[in-house]
Amino acid sequence: MTVAAAWTFEGHPIHSLSRDPDAAAQGPAILLVHGFGASTDHWRFNIPVLAEHYEVHALDLLGFGRSAKPEGPRYGGALWRDQLVAYVRERIGRPTVLVGNSLGGYAALAAGASLGDQCAGVVLLNAAGPFSDEQGEPKGWGAIARRTIGSALLKSPILQRLLFENMRRPGNVRRTLKQVYIDPTNVDDELVESILRPSRDPGAFGVFRTVFDIPRGQPLDELFAQLQAPLLLLWGIRDPWINAAGRRGAFQRHAPANTTEVVLQAGHCPHDEVPDQVNRAMLEWLATLR
Repeated sequence: MTVAAAWTFEGHPIHSLSRDPDAAAQGPAILLVHGFGASTDHWRFNIPVLAEHYEVHALDLLGFGRSAKPEGPRYGGALWRDQLVAYVRERIGRPTVLVGNSLGGYAALAAGASLGDQCAGVVLLNAAGPFSDEQGEPKGWGAIARRTIGSALLKSPILQRLLFENMRRPGNVRRTLKQVYIDPTNVDDELVESILRPSRDPGAFGVFRTVFDIPRGQPLDELFAQLQAPLLLLWGIRDPWINAAGRRGAFQRHAPANTTEVVLQAGHCPHDEVPDQVNRAMLEWLATLR
């Protein structure tokens, strides 16, 4: 049974889930990290399958999902990295595989690099973040916002507010999801509501505004160089948001030697669009870590 547990990070309530394996666990624990605007709900098709064999955890990053959305924190990669590191050390307490999608992929990689031998592996699903030679041009979630919205909104709270209200209309959420799910079968009412629900929380707009100025953080190539654990790259290769086909080459050039790569015919969120394929690829790779 999946259990929600109370936990705090820097004094703020964090929503987290955990599920013990249905059989005796012999491998590492798993921590699942969602992308921008998503939550633990986005792992709905993955947790039950992975938990047949492994201890599985998922959390909502500070500012997202059912976690607190306070004013004041400098939202960005460093904050979420520190949150994941603290969770592994305080709640899991043993070697953990960090799995992240999009923004959550960057946070998972940064945390994995920081955890040293407490990181058993990292799985990136269409991860965001820049390489050193891309620092002049934002990539990932910042680039998505700039490309979609335009620079005129970056300094206009009024226009940002109008955009926020427009984007959290159910019809617009559904249309946006269908742009990044090649197969729209799983773009259902449950998924749409999982994104709409947090947007109604106090503080949600303040977090949304950070998409225009999220600190880029440490480049991906530097994080790859620091990572001591095995790496699995799972690509939804038809992702229109991050140009996955083009980005794949940069990852291949910089990823550490102990890297496995799987290409899937899916969009930005392959774990929810083609969960059977992702679960199978992850379980096959996880078996090599035992």
